Amino acid sequence: MFALAMRSIRHRPGRFTATLLSAFLGAAIIMTFNSMHDTAGQPGVDSVSAESLSTAASVVGGYGSLLVFFAVASTLTVNVRQRSAELELLRCSGATPGQIKRMVVGESVAVALLGALAAIGPAMLGGQALLDVFRDSGQVDRSVDFSFGPSALLSGLWITVLAAGGAAFLAVRRATRERRPRGRARTFSAYAALGVGGSAVCSTLAFSASDAALMAPAAYGAILLSVGFALLSPRLLTGLLDRLPLSGPSGYLAVRALRRRTAQLSGVLMPLIMFTGMATATLYMQAVESDAIEASGVPKSIDAKNLETLNLVVVGIIVVFSCIMLINSLYAATAFRAREFGQQRLAGATPAQVLGAVGVEGVILTVTGVFFGTVAGLAGIVPFTLVRSDSALPDRGLGIWLAIVTVAAAATLGTSLATAVRTLRAPAVEAVALAA
Repeated sequence: MFALAMRSIRHRPGRFTATLLSAFLGAAIIMTFNSMHDTAGQPGVDSVSAESLSTAASVVGGYGSLLVFFAVASTLTVNVRQRSAELELLRCSGATPGQIKRMVVGESVAVALLGALAAIGPAMLGGQALLDVFRDSGQVDRSVDFSFGPSALLSGLWITVLAAGGAAFLAVRRATRERRPRGRARTFSAYAALGVGGSAVCSTLAFSASDAALMAPAAYGAILLSVGFALLSPRLLTGLLDRLPLSGPSGYLAVRALRRRTAQLSGVLMPLIMFTGMATATLYMQAVESDAIEASGVPKSIDAKNLETLNLVVVGIIVVFSCIMLINSLYAATAFRAREFGQQRLAGATPAQVLGAVGVEGVILTVTGVFFGTVAGLAGIVPFTLVRSDSALPDRGLGIWLAIVTVAAAATLGTSLATAVRTLRAPAVEAVALAA
C-alpha cells in the first residue's frame, strides 16, 4: 500500500496541491512562533523578554496547531470525497478497508512531511521578522538574538505530520465504512459549544474593568459560539432556504442545488462562520481595549502590548487558514460539479443562468456565514464593552466589520464564480461524458 501511495503521488500530484499548501503554511506558522521558545531559552535572556517570547509561542502555537488540523482535515475530506469512485474500484479489486486507509494515510503523511520540510526556510525568516517586531515594540530587549532550534523544528514537523495522518484516517474511515445514521454526536457537540460559549460570555459581566483576564471569557465564548453555529451549519442553511423568496431560472437552480448539497456545504460554512465570528470579536475587543487605555492617559504596559500583538497575530492566522479552508472547499465542490452543470445546460439552461445560479449560491452562503458569525462575535463584544467602557457597542463604527465581510465575500464569491467560469468552458456534452 505504501508503494501504491507513492505511485499515486507521482502520477497525480495535482490532487495533493491543497494538502501540500495547507501543510506548508501550517508548519511555517508553527515553527515561526515556536522558534520564540528557542530564542527565550538562550542564556542571558532577561525575564521580561523571555516571558513575552514564551507567551507568544504558547498562545499562537496552540491556535496554529488547532487550525493546522482543521485546514488539513478540510482539504483531505474533500480530496477523499472526490476519490470515492477510485476507492470503490480498489475495494472491488480486492483491497481491504485497512489497506485503503494505510494508502491514503501514507499519501497524506508523505505530502505533509514534504510541506513541513519546505517550510523550514520561510519559518526561519518569519521568526527573525517576528523577533524584530517584538524588539521595535519594546516587548523584547534589543540584545536578544534569534535562535531556531529543536523546539521549532520538531514541533513543526510532528504537529503537521500527525495532523495530516489523523485527518486522513478520519476522512477515509468515513468514506470506507458502511453508511450509518449520523448527526447525534455533531448535534450534541454543537449545543455543548453553544451552552459553554453562552455561559462564558455571560461570565464577563462578573469581572471588573481593571481585571487582566477580562477579555478571556468574552473571546473564548465568542469562539465557542462560532464553533457551535458552524457545527449546526447544515440545519441553519436549510432553515434559511425555507424562507428565501427566490424566483427565476438562476434562483430555482441555486435553491435546488443548495437543498441537495447542504451536508457538503457545511465544509464551506464552517470556516466562514468561524472566521467572521472570531475576527469580529477579537478585532473589536482589541479596539475597545486600546481606546480605553488611550483615554486613561497611561502608557501601554508590556502586558498590554503583548496582548495586542497576540490578538492581531491570531486574527491574521485565522484569516489565512479560514481562507485556505474556504477556497479549497469551494474550489473542489464547484469543480466537482462539471457533470451537473453540463446536464443543466443540456436541459435548456444557458451558461449565464448556470453562472448566475452559482453566484446566488455564493451570496446565500456568504449571508448565512456572515450573519451567524456576526451573532457569535457580538455575543462576546457586548458584555466586554459594557464592562470596559460602560457602553453597549464599540465607538469604532462598522469599518472593521465591513472589512471582515469584504474578505469573506471576496473569498466565497470570487472562488466559486472563477471556478464555475473555468468549468463552463468545456462543452456540455463533453463535461457530462467525461464526468460519467
